[in-house]
Amino acid sequence: MPFKLKHINWKYIFGEILLLFVGINLAIWFNDWNASKSIQKDKEVALVKIKEEIEANREELVANSAENQKIPAFFAEMDSLQGNNDLLVTSVEVMQGFVGRYPQFFQEIDSSRVEDGLYQYEVGALVNLEISDLSSIAWEIAKSTGIFHEFGYECLYELQSLYNTQDLVKIELNNATTALRNGSMKELVRVLNVMGQLEDQLEGQYEEMIQSIDNCK
Repeated sequence: MPFKLKHINWKYIFGEILLLFVGINLAIWFNDWNASKSIQKDKEVALVKIKEEIEANREELVANSAENQKIPAFFAEMDSLQGNNDLLVTSVEVMQGFVGRYPQFFQEIDSSRVEDGLYQYEVGALVNLEISDLSSIAWEIAKSTGIFHEFGYECLYELQSLYNTQDLVKIELNNATTALRNGSMKELVRVLNVMGQLEDQLEGQYEEMIQSIDNCK
């Protein structure tokens, strides 16, 4: 008895293959879409946290820098009043104006009359350094999770530059603390002058990033 092949429904088979192909691709697309959506959400959360961190850092930097930069100004005026002989000889009016501009630095003042209208002053100065706690936690978390690679080159470059400048400010702040601890006022003034320039640069970077960080999304 001869063997006969049953009729094969190629249309049905191709239909099943097509449905399977479409199903697999839809599943892949859906998984990719979910992953992309998750990455975008994580990216937006990271940028919000970084922006909040930058805003808080800027607020603290501006307040503390304004106070710390009074220290070089105080010693500069002190030097101008002392002159070449290192004696602070001036009038009562001038001294009152000096004390009025920097009341927080004067711990004690002794005076003795040297001639009509002029007095020699001995000043005990009290210097307090404001310590700025500039955080980089949000930035470090973004780097550790790898989400910062999604920010785009320009945004990533600006953020990295900002936090590098912030690290330089923190280094100079440590140097200023060491100089104050050692009682080296000249070194303290030198470090604060350098730190002031870096703080001005960092404040500008903070302001620019606060304005542009939403474009990183």
